[in-house]
Amino acid sequence: MAKKFDLKKFASNNAIIILIAVLALFVGMTTQNFFTTRNLSNLIVNMAPRFIIACGVSGCLITKGTDLSAGRQVGLAACLSAMLLQSVDYSARMLPWLPDIPWPLALLIVMAIMAVFGAINGVIIAFLKVPPFIATLGMQTIVYGLCSLITNNQPMGGYKKSYLNVASGKLFNNDFLPFLLFFALGVGLFFWFLYNKTRHGKYMYAIGGNESAATVAGVNVPATLIRIYILASLMYALGGFLVGAKAGGASTATGLGYELEAIAACTIGGVSANGGVGTVPGVLVGVLVFEVLKICLQFMGVDPAYTYIAQGLVIIVAVALDLRKYLAKK
Repeated sequence: MAKKFDLKKFASNNAIIILIAVLALFVGMTTQNFFTTRNLSNLIVNMAPRFIIACGVSGCLITKGTDLSAGRQVGLAACLSAMLLQSVDYSARMLPWLPDIPWPLALLIVMAIMAVFGAINGVIIAFLKVPPFIATLGMQTIVYGLCSLITNNQPMGGYKKSYLNVASGKLFNNDFLPFLLFFALGVGLFFWFLYNKTRHGKYMYAIGGNESAATVAGVNVPATLIRIYILASLMYALGGFLVGAKAGGASTATGLGYELEAIAACTIGGVSANGGVGTVPGVLVGVLVFEVLKICLQFMGVDPAYTYIAQGLVIIVAVALDLRKYLAKK
C-alpha cells in the first residue's frame, strides 16, 4: 500500500526551500532580468566552487563532525594557486624564480599540500579524540596564520591566461556550459558514487549513525575519519583553486566565511548535524537555495549588511529544523 503524502510534514521539512522558491518567483515577477540566461549562467558559476566545498564538508557532518577550517583552507589554496600561476612576466610575482608550470600540475601540487592539513585534522579527531569543533577551529587559526606568513598579507594577481580561462571559459561559447560546471559535475558524480556504492560510504553512514556500533561491527573508525578529512581538504583545494581563477586574485581574506555557507547549505539540503543522514543531491539543493537567496536580495537592492543577517537567520532556522526532525524521530 502506497504511503499517504503528508503535505504538512513535507512543508515543515522543506520550509526554507519552499520560502526561497516563493521569494525567487516574487523577485522574478517584480524585477527585470532575473529570469535570464545571463543570470542563470552567473548562478552556475557561483554555485560550482561552493558545491565542491560543501561536498567536502558533508562527509564531516555525516559522521557527527564538522570542519570550521574549510574557509581558511580554501583561502590558502587560492593563495598557493596564485603563487604558482602568476605570469612569468608579472612584475610583482611572488616567486620570480619559479618556472612557468601548467595549471593542472599546479592544481595537483596545491591538492597535495592541502591534503596534509586534512590528514592532521583527521589524526587529531580520530586518535587524540579532540572534538571536531575544537580541532578544526584550531586548524582554522593555524591555516590563516600560515597564509599570512607566506603571502606577507599582500593581495596577489597577474595570473596567466590559461588559469583565468579555467573559470571564464565556456564549452562551445555556451552560457549554460561554463568550464566550472564540469568541475562541479565531476565532483558530484564522484561523491554520489563514493557515498552510495562503496564500502567507505557505508562505513561513513555507520559511524554517523552509531560510532560504537560501527566499531563493534568491525569498521575501522579512525582510518575512515582520516580519509574523510583528507578528502574534505582535497575539495577545499579544488574549490580554492577555482575561486582564485574566478576572482582573478587572492588574498588572506579569500574564503572567509565559506565554511559557514557550506555547513548551512548541507543542513538545508538534508545533511543532518546529528550524523548518519545526507545525500549529494541534497547538498546541491542546499547550495542552490543559498545562492538563489543571495541573488534575490541583490536584485531587491538589499544592503549587503542585511544580506549577512538574512544568511545568518537561514543558518539558525536550518539547524533548528534539523534538530526538530531528529527529536521527532527519537
